[in-house]
Amino acid sequence: MSFDSVLKFFLPKDKVFYTLFEEVATTLVQMGNVFKDALKEEDLTKRDNLLKTLESLEHKNDEITHQIFIELGRNFITPFDREDIHYLATSLDDIADYIWGAAKRVVNYQINDEYNTLPAFAEIINKSIAAINTCIYSLRDMKDLRLITTSCVTVNSLENSADDLLDNVMMKLFTSNITAVELIKQKDIYQMLETVTDKCEDAANVVESIIIKYS
Repeated sequence: MSFDSVLKFFLPKDKVFYTLFEEVATTLVQMGNVFKDALKEEDLTKRDNLLKTLESLEHKNDEITHQIFIELGRNFITPFDREDIHYLATSLDDIADYIWGAAKRVVNYQINDEYNTLPAFAEIINKSIAAINTCIYSLRDMKDLRLITTSCVTVNSLENSADDLLDNVMMKLFTSNITAVELIKQKDIYQMLETVTDKCEDAANVVESIIIKYS
């Protein structure tokens, strides 16, 4: 039995959820950092190799999320509403799923990112995940509600920036001379990246709902 497993065994049952959510948040930060570093990489082979490492992190996140659902079925005592635990776990899992989905498209499509949109999206996503991480780690004691609220507002603001970025690049693409196939590939990738920020906003909204109920 690993040290983490032993630790979880002795934790009060309601505290296990905080630990698991923090593990998810930490994994998301790792994914966000790798994603940002990969999309700044000019060597396409190195970029693709970095992006492929996200698969193992996404699987790790799936396993932790599954453990949250198992604990939800086992325990009558939870730190907040069971529905909120489910919503939060699902919304965090969606972030990981969509990052990995975007990474696969970047590798498979090999687009010509003429306007450097990929690293711009990666930067927004990385900052959004960092704010989500702050929210999750602050849930354990809820002592600094202002910090949680500010972090949620940051996520919402970054999602708006992603909307603007998508709109701007779409206008450029539809007035360019690229082929229809290239247009479709780029549109698909950029929309997927914008969806990642939507999923971050969904998670922030769940956190806001929780602190409104319990603060």
